Amino acid sequence: MATLQSLDPATPMFAQFQEKTGPIVLANTFFVPKERTEEFLALFRKQAEFMKAQPGFVSLRLHRGTAGSQLLLNVAAWETTAALAAALGNPEFQRVAAEFPDDIVSYPHIFEQIEL
Repeated sequence: MATLQSLDPATPMFAQFQEKTGPIVLANTFFVPKERTEEFLALFRKQAEFMKAQPGFVSLRLHRGTAGSQLLLNVAAWETTAALAAALGNPEFQRVAAEFPDDIVSYPHIFEQIEL
């Protein structure tokens, strides 16, 4: 399973689920060793197909860092934190998540939009 790290140590992602809010965006930055990129993308596609079918899912985009970066960024919109939490807790999601190699590091964080 990929190693989970907090972008903001004072506010780990799972603590963010305590705040019932929405709509939200999950921004998840992955460090993927170059030799693991194709394996990661295949597993990510499998996980994305599952997530797209979940209640409360809005959209998803995956981005690759430039200039040979080993970072990939998933930006997924959800109606609520509760919908995202339910999807992440689903045994099917957990099964696929367990297939990711340990040397992939995931930095997930939940965001709300700010009106400007």
